[in-house]
Amino acid sequence: MTSNQRKENSSKTAEKILAVARKVFAEHGYNGTHMDEIATRANVNKATLYYQIGDKDTLYANVIHQVIGNVAQDIVRAVAEARTPEEKLKAYIACIAQAVDKNPEIPPIMMREIASGGVNLPRLVVEDFVSVIATLMGILEEGTKKGIFIETIPFLIHMMILGSILLYKGSLPIKDRQTWLPASIRNKDKKIKGNIANEVAKLILRAVKKSRV
Repeated sequence: MTSNQRKENSSKTAEKILAVARKVFAEHGYNGTHMDEIATRANVNKATLYYQIGDKDTLYANVIHQVIGNVAQDIVRAVAEARTPEEKLKAYIACIAQAVDKNPEIPPIMMREIASGGVNLPRLVVEDFVSVIATLMGILEEGTKKGIFIETIPFLIHMMILGSILLYKGSLPIKDRQTWLPASIRNKDKKIKGNIANEVAKLILRAVKKSRV
């Protein structure tokens, strides 16, 4: 086996471990997750797991960073392509909604972190969030300077966006089990499912835009 083949195999193994770990952390949370289960479900021994990734803290950090770090980069690119502060804010919200759709394990992981006060949240991931909010801060500052947005607190706006999307996505299984819900409510819900980014963007823009007299 050549050196390149070994590197490729090692990379595939690491990706498989991270994918499995993400599911296990979503199912059991940080405290309820055991490295033995991850190794078994990834079909590797614990020695390989530790060699490829590291200890439980490192694995947890990598699982979340893999998603949030990529989201931060996606947001920067999407915002750079938008022209107006309104379009940039919509792009910001769309990136977050897309990330939640593509990574269904992240909402339960983040909801557990929020509920626990972030006791297990790694610094690496906090830095990712800071990067994301810094982008939002730039969007809001630009909008304020141009007289489009009112003065707001970026962190609160971010939590309004993220909270709305996470809570909505997290509540879907609950609502799906409530077969007694009226058709009018179910129809509204179907509309939101495919347009959550647009619906949240409408609400946020109403909140931050200056009223025209």
